[in-house]
Amino acid sequence: MPLTPAFEASVYKTRRDEVLRRMREMTSGPAIAIFPAMPVATRNSDVEHPYRAHSDLYWLTGFEEPEAVAVLSTQGDKPFTLFVRPRDKEKEIWTGRRAGTEGAVKNFGADQAFEIGKLGDELPRLVGSARTLFYRVGGDDPEFDSRVAKLLHALRARARAGVNAPPRIEDPGQIVHELRLRKEPRELDALRKAVQLTRKGHLACMKACRPGMHEYDLHALLERDFREGGGRGWGYYPIVAAGENATVLHYNDNCMPIRDGDLVLIDAGAEYDLYTGDVTRTFPASGRFSAVQRACYQLVLDAADACIAATRPGETIEGLHEKAVRILTEGMVKLGLLKGEADQLIKENTFRRYYMHRTSHWLGLDVHDVGSYSIDGKPRPLEAGMVFTIEPGLYIASDEENAPKELRGIGIRIEDDILVTNSGHENLTVSIPRSVKDVEAACTR
Repeated sequence: MPLTPAFEASVYKTRRDEVLRRMREMTSGPAIAIFPAMPVATRNSDVEHPYRAHSDLYWLTGFEEPEAVAVLSTQGDKPFTLFVRPRDKEKEIWTGRRAGTEGAVKNFGADQAFEIGKLGDELPRLVGSARTLFYRVGGDDPEFDSRVAKLLHALRARARAGVNAPPRIEDPGQIVHELRLRKEPRELDALRKAVQLTRKGHLACMKACRPGMHEYDLHALLERDFREGGGRGWGYYPIVAAGENATVLHYNDNCMPIRDGDLVLIDAGAEYDLYTGDVTRTFPASGRFSAVQRACYQLVLDAADACIAATRPGETIEGLHEKAVRILTEGMVKLGLLKGEADQLIKENTFRRYYMHRTSHWLGLDVHDVGSYSIDGKPRPLEAGMVFTIEPGLYIASDEENAPKELRGIGIRIEDDILVTNSGHENLTVSIPRSVKDVEAACTR
């Protein structure tokens, strides 16, 4: 694990200071926030999955080691406490160097640090002095949820001795996730680097692909290019789907042969400093679209282009989705997939037979990043600094008897990463071939 944070220490301190400021605004007395690390996950036997830090903890601290807990407090002169694994020469021989308490203070800006084994002694003191506890109940670690519940129970049981549990519990996500939604310059730097690596991977697959290869051959190219230049690998498990496999939205077997005439759909994004790209491109295995494939592809591209062009502050993700649905539904009628008036087909959700997912989601540290999509029950207006995807698609199952025979088994998605700017938008992934002409050129052997 890195012994220093990816960004300058001042970046994380500014974030913590803002979280603390908002905590004070929301409360009338002392408040405390607890952010535990992700637990280590066993893959099989004594083998563990590669560890990946919890995004909230990482965003606040830059710390990536497991068995860590960050605590923010609005009172006292030590607002940031970090609990970490102790230095252990024997264990570090096997699993790598640890920051320890000294590194937590020196490199990660903690005002005080304790070994994780002292959490049971120190956390009751920190929590017991607060009137409001910010903790995300039902998060990613049920065991830690149980630990917090037992702590609160123990504090309440000591009420006669003058010990108190916080009478109010709040979700820290309403602060941290709102702040994570608007990307800072250093975050955008990381996202741009992730996109550069993502572009390399997609281009390598387009150039190398030919009938007779297997999906795993292209997956291997993605793995290679996503690791080069300092990348962490993929930000989510890649989808490499040839032919009818592309009609399965979350297909990830990535093992089938690629046949002449297949379209290949790749949904994959590289991760850099834990920020991930999220890009889907669909291209012909033979290097050229057939007439039917081209018509379907152009329909999806038209929907994507219209949504991207409409992106600006004040627009909403819901509004963009409605735009994509309108264009796709009208196109489905022209292709012979649907019959009737577009308005009625949309009203009855008939389009969902061939386009069944939403058009966008937030993007950042998580591929489906945090942040609410509505405010007071209404679609949230886009603001400068937000990053999200635009990803319309068309999926016609090979056994879809209602579809014209020549369209069956076609799956297409085009996905780009869009930054909202003060004057409109920036397509961060525009350099990854999108048009029919550019995609075919990229597939040239």
